[in-house]
Amino acid sequence: MIPFFVLFAAVTLAPLGYAAWMSLFREESSGLGFGGTERVFAGLGNFTEALTDPAFLGSFGHIAVYCLIYIPVMIGGALTLALLVDSALTRAKRFFQIAYYLPHAVPGLVASIIWLYLYTPGLSPITDVVQGLGAEWNFFGADEALYSIVNVSAWQWIGYNMIIFYAGLQAIPRETLEAATVDGAGAFRTALQVKIPMIRSTVVLTLLFTCVGAIQLFDAPKLIQLRATELGPEWSPTMYIYAQAFESRDYGLAAAASLLLALVAGLLSFVVTKLGNRWKAAA
Repeated sequence: MIPFFVLFAAVTLAPLGYAAWMSLFREESSGLGFGGTERVFAGLGNFTEALTDPAFLGSFGHIAVYCLIYIPVMIGGALTLALLVDSALTRAKRFFQIAYYLPHAVPGLVASIIWLYLYTPGLSPITDVVQGLGAEWNFFGADEALYSIVNVSAWQWIGYNMIIFYAGLQAIPRETLEAATVDGAGAFRTALQVKIPMIRSTVVLTLLFTCVGAIQLFDAPKLIQLRATELGPEWSPTMYIYAQAFESRDYGLAAAASLLLALVAGLLSFVVTKLGNRWKAAA
């Protein structure tokens, strides 16, 4: 296990330690900006500034709304597809597993660029179809941009999570499913009362990864924000950190905000795990 701990320390612990060190300092200029910059000790000042910045706090509000839409769509869609593929009536199961998984094989940045073009009027066949039906939908509108981001994320991750759910369904003893059939349970009732309860651990694990991944959202909103300017350059916590570090050059504030984001991710993981354990214990 030594190679694992060496790699973990190099790519996780060391960056966290360096971020913690950077968060204690800030760059200050002198001489009306002509005297260069000087690194001064700020203590917890960067953390206080982040916690009192409406843009940083608002970014968590945006992600909370995003999660309310995205998580049910992603978990429900992945679970539905897994149940359909696992159904005895499904043919060519291997083909559908690969087909559903392929979007996840596309890098997140590339997927966002693809959908950026598919959302653009005049370039997208989707907008042509919508307009041909006599409807209007602005994928970059102030109210519609959130759904555009949700669609990009769901398109990329539903197939990945479907594979996880399908693996869990395959681990269910066939005798249990046969007993449900003998007792007169149909396919729908078997799915709801037998299959889903027996893969609760898998559902909780997937939900945990989904929540942690959601608050780190960056690629999709960053690219869509190029057209949907109403989103703002600091729409998500990671976009806020990026803006502070690489646009404002305030590395101390960016480091403090990143540590606060890591803390939120840890607390969210704890809450999801606790609630998931209660759900599993209620089985």
